[in-house]
Amino acid sequence: MKTLNAGWGRGAVLGHYTHNGAIPDSLPSSPLPIELSIFVWSLQRTTYLKVFRWAGRSVPQERQILQRLKSQLQAQFPHCYPEPPAIAPNQSIFEALEPHYPQTVKYFRRMPNGEYDLNRVYWWEQRWRESVRTPRSPKPVISVQSQPANPAAPLYDLIYVGGALGVIHAAVMAQLGYRVLLIERLPFGRMNREWNISRDEAQRLIDLGLFTSAQFEGLIAREYVDGFHKFFDANNPPQAKAAILHTPTVLNVAIDAEKLLRLCGETLRAAGGEIWDESEFVHAEIGSQHVTLRVTHLPSHTPRQAHARLLVDAMGTASPIAWQLNGSRTFDSVCPTVGAVIDGGFEPGVWDSHYGDVLNSHGDISRGRQLIWELFPGRGNELTFYLFHYHQVNSTNPGSLLEMYEDFFTILPEYRRCDLDQLQWKKPTFGYIPGHFSVGGSDRRIALDRLIAIGDAASLQSPLVFTGFGSLVRNLPRLTHLLDTALKHDLLKAHHLDQIRAFQSNIAVTWLFSKGMMVPTRQFLAPYQVNAMLNTFFGILGDESAATAEQFIKDRAGWGMFNRMAIKAAWKNPALLLWIWELAGAKDLMRWVGAYINFTTSAFLSWVFRWVPQTAIAVQPWLEPRYPALWLWLLARSYELTYGMGQTRFTVESWIPQQRRSTLTPAIAKPPSPAKLDS
Repeated sequence: MKTLNAGWGRGAVLGHYTHNGAIPDSLPSSPLPIELSIFVWSLQRTTYLKVFRWAGRSVPQERQILQRLKSQLQAQFPHCYPEPPAIAPNQSIFEALEPHYPQTVKYFRRMPNGEYDLNRVYWWEQRWRESVRTPRSPKPVISVQSQPANPAAPLYDLIYVGGALGVIHAAVMAQLGYRVLLIERLPFGRMNREWNISRDEAQRLIDLGLFTSAQFEGLIAREYVDGFHKFFDANNPPQAKAAILHTPTVLNVAIDAEKLLRLCGETLRAAGGEIWDESEFVHAEIGSQHVTLRVTHLPSHTPRQAHARLLVDAMGTASPIAWQLNGSRTFDSVCPTVGAVIDGGFEPGVWDSHYGDVLNSHGDISRGRQLIWELFPGRGNELTFYLFHYHQVNSTNPGSLLEMYEDFFTILPEYRRCDLDQLQWKKPTFGYIPGHFSVGGSDRRIALDRLIAIGDAASLQSPLVFTGFGSLVRNLPRLTHLLDTALKHDLLKAHHLDQIRAFQSNIAVTWLFSKGMMVPTRQFLAPYQVNAMLNTFFGILGDESAATAEQFIKDRAGWGMFNRMAIKAAWKNPALLLWIWELAGAKDLMRWVGAYINFTTSAFLSWVFRWVPQTAIAVQPWLEPRYPALWLWLLARSYELTYGMGQTRFTVESWIPQQRRSTLTPAIAKPPSPAKLDS
């Protein structure tokens, strides 16, 4: 029996083709006619078509019939990428969007801050679309100016722009004794995402002194017994089917994100830091002595100004600084992500809150995207849903949050049985999560003199599971230790700061996997293809030990593990090689070969020079006071040999002693209040 799959957005033709001629002698006699039967069904706002041949060999003109059917379907139902409508002055977001996104408007109206949040979705999509347009140059928001020395200027050590991932790093640095200012566009503490992590990863935050073990327990909304990974495989070839992958210690701790932000904010303020929320970054002027930052206080539309030794860009995917530094190479991929938090409304038995759904698909490619779900229970009756897909950064097809939300509210009952009108909608969850296909540790610009990017602005995330929060937490000791060293010795030139990056060669090589999960713009793939690739990879993980699966998903896979699994995948499903060639193309495959060579070289160097980190610890007391720049270089190399390969065994144990926290920063006058800094 032969099948042909196709999918399109609307409409369908149902029928069958029958060959009425005599049955060839070579076929066994059968009461059934030799025919092609066509079936259609609808799922994920898409109608799918499949052709079955009821015969042992091809019917006359079968190839021509199938090709004609395929080409006519693709011509009749091309992929389209609609633009969000413009919003007229004095028009509400609900009025403007309802004709185009009726389900989205309906359920945002039921959320406590729905109008505000839908405006945020619209703003973020417009900002993202503006950023990826070509050949437009990024808007310049950073300038370099010569500055006369002005010791009287009110000075912070650090200004962070971006209060989500930024406040975590800012709070740690404030506890080290640095004068910190945090700039946040939203009211501080608001989050449009929830965060999940594991206990061993969260221990990094406790070890850094950000909070105590007891405080961390108070941040836990839910801890799961297990987490599931399962992809739709009804239409997959036999070698690309897989059982559920169980990961009981991956993303199994649901964090109350807003409570975490508030706790970090309290820690920041208690250490002498300040927060300017509802303030939008406008421009930064970099001088030889300090950075001058200009922002606008949104409620009052008044300008503000502040000075710092160093500016930290933590604005995430929408960062205009990252776009100015890297232009068209800012990001290579993105996960448009939407979802919501509900506080009850499911019928009993639909989902057990002791379990998380880490990655799940319930259908094949839908209108040029493979949609993937996540489901994480939270406190009480809360459930957090995400719907996302891996996506190329494309100027004509940037990826739409609004289209995704219309999908979300339409197909949620298909994924988990529910009545949307009975759900208690608490808040939306949304964002663009970027990815950068790195070849080496320095092929992305993250620093200028007195400026550095962290988090999603630096494209710090796993290229497979796209978890910026987890990646930042895993690398937080590394980033904080290096930045502390640079600030302590005033090593704030670009070539110094450029060493403070969380590049991992062991996960840079995995971007080819995420490339294989993206449907190229205007390209039609077999609908099952992405699910088949996912099931192949995760099926192999399921055959490995639980520890191996955990290491791979938590970005700890070494050279041997990676190669063993890659060979097993190619052996199990040889079609993978052809699919990856089809999706990646020659140019990206050559880039990946470069990344693999770098990974292999780094693994070899990590083995040969495994003695360097401990030697660095031994020579620190002598080397750091005499040659601080050399010490920063050696410290960065030590982290590359360990953290850069997914090994987190290295941290100078004498770092951050309590008695040194008040002496790490040169004495500076306390800056005046924000009101006095207004320009």
